Amino acid sequence: MAKAPVLTPRADDFPRWYQDLITKAELADNGPVRGTMVIRPYGYGLWERMQAEMDARIKETGTQNAYFPLLIPQSYFAREADHVEGFAPELAVVTHGGGKELEEPAVVRPTSEMIINDYFSKWVQSYRDLPLQINQWANVVRWELRPRLFLRTTEFLWQEGHTAHATYEEARDFAAHIQQHVYGNFLTEVLATDFVSGRKTAKERFAGAVNTLTLESMMGDGKALQMVTSHELGQNFAKAFNTRYLSRDGRQELVWQTSWGSTTRMIGALVMTHGDDNGLRVPPRLAQIQVVVLAIKGEEAVLAKVRELGDRLRAAGLRVHVDDRTDTPFGRRAVDWELKGVPVRIEVGPRDLENGTAMLARRIPGGKEPVPVDSLVPLLPAILEEDQALLLAESRERRESRTADVSTIEEAVEAVGAGGWARIPWADLGEEGEARLAAHAVTVRCLVAADGSVPAADDAPGNVAVVARAY
Repeated sequence: MAKAPVLTPRADDFPRWYQDLITKAELADNGPVRGTMVIRPYGYGLWERMQAEMDARIKETGTQNAYFPLLIPQSYFAREADHVEGFAPELAVVTHGGGKELEEPAVVRPTSEMIINDYFSKWVQSYRDLPLQINQWANVVRWELRPRLFLRTTEFLWQEGHTAHATYEEARDFAAHIQQHVYGNFLTEVLATDFVSGRKTAKERFAGAVNTLTLESMMGDGKALQMVTSHELGQNFAKAFNTRYLSRDGRQELVWQTSWGSTTRMIGALVMTHGDDNGLRVPPRLAQIQVVVLAIKGEEAVLAKVRELGDRLRAAGLRVHVDDRTDTPFGRRAVDWELKGVPVRIEVGPRDLENGTAMLARRIPGGKEPVPVDSLVPLLPAILEEDQALLLAESRERRESRTADVSTIEEAVEAVGAGGWARIPWADLGEEGEARLAAHAVTVRCLVAADGSVPAADDAPGNVAVVARAY
């Protein structure tokens, strides 16, 4: 009788496969309040690696980390009409504290534009104070009606950057720099995830922004996921909070601003982009464990060898875990590490000791082969880089092979229904066509220029709309 698969096959039920993997790879559990989640140590380790990589890139721009309060006076949300209208359905509001009704309700932050701008208006006095570039790593709460672990949760973790500049051009260029050189570089170089870079339509734009830049990636089932966004806020919040500076020629001027963010949604993207029917596949540059060394048997010589190997590989700069839990069956441990997507397993048993070899199992391309123990240190770095490149190539090939160029709304809906994306000239689609697509649960993910670059305006000649069903 055939053995039941560990995970629901992706082809049978992709959402069920996703939930199975999240649970069995020990990434997260549902929290006690609907829409919340408990991120387990292995899942949080992935987030810590993402944080470290992005934080370094953010700081290279001259941005500094700070922290702002979780609770925001409700009155702040009346200051920017588009912003409050966009977030009103998602707000969680605290009305009581210390056993008493609060004089003014406090909103649990859904995003921090309001409170950060209040302080920007105090901190910015002169052109010498600009640019002001602040980032915070925090949690936010948006009351989610249809929660799904990592993808849409009531509470999630993120970073949010907020900047103030002297000119429109500085703010525009900084938002684009964040999109391409912080987020784009991270997705390509660390997450091994392909994307389309573009600008949102007016309908999809961040509430209160004058322009939203986005990076959109194709998941394993052909749906799109908005990975990150970077917003030009213009002077909307500067007007609302009267954030002005004394210019070099002695005039009071409003600042120009940006905001930008990435979230724990990227863990969900990691699962849906690189996962297969055997579990997760973690890009080696991201993995908190790049190599796991497993003892097959509990013999003292075997245990000594796996510990020695672990030390040698760590000394070579690899992130290594030694699994010497021989009271747990080897097969179960091997399956667990495969589920967690550790790029390389090194398996050592008594026979390997006799032969001076170890069994090398590669999670990303698959396959196992015996290799001389002494060749592991020089061999593994090259293997990990090869596997990193393979994941990116697979992600790119999926998007390119499953994206159709079309000329009508009917063709776009058909292409999306077949499990892919469509590209259609924006001049042929327009806002009316965007509304017609919405009736089929298809959205315009972004607009791109004819040459694939980010267009300077929504109505720039030659703009192409990338449309898809999305998470």
